[in-house]
Amino acid sequence: MGVITDDMRRIIDSAMLAFAATVDEDGSPSLSPKSSLVVYDDDHLCFANMASPHTAANLKRNPAIEINVVDVFLRRGYRFKGKGELMPPGSKEFDFVAEPFWAEIGRHFPIADIVKIHVVRALPVLSPAYSFIDGITEEALRTAYMRKYGVIPPDT
Repeated sequence: MGVITDDMRRIIDSAMLAFAATVDEDGSPSLSPKSSLVVYDDDHLCFANMASPHTAANLKRNPAIEINVVDVFLRRGYRFKGKGELMPPGSKEFDFVAEPFWAEIGRHFPIADIVKIHVVRALPVLSPAYSFIDGITEEALRTAYMRKYGVIPPDT
């Protein structure tokens, strides 16, 4: 059994935005938003490098990467720590990520390569509400934050 669970898959599928942290040349963190994060298999995540030459350069120099993804309505998610590598056009990872992405939004977004992350550790990210509000549920937080953001639930 791999590191990535079914719940982690659900959060990644629902969140639609993740943040990738890599290490700059001077050792400082570099954060970049990613909207194409997908689960590749039980131990790997992938995202498309569309406009992230800095992220790619950082990974070539130092493959350390952390991905954070949080469902803003459920107020919970995961942080994935691992090693990233660039997968070129023509690789199975490239096709796995690029083809569905292009099918959904069109080919006007160029993809230079795919970042494949071997996940070595995954930890939960939880809102303090889960710790400090007795009896709080995901559904209660979902309802409250959908209201806060002015979002109408799709089932209404």
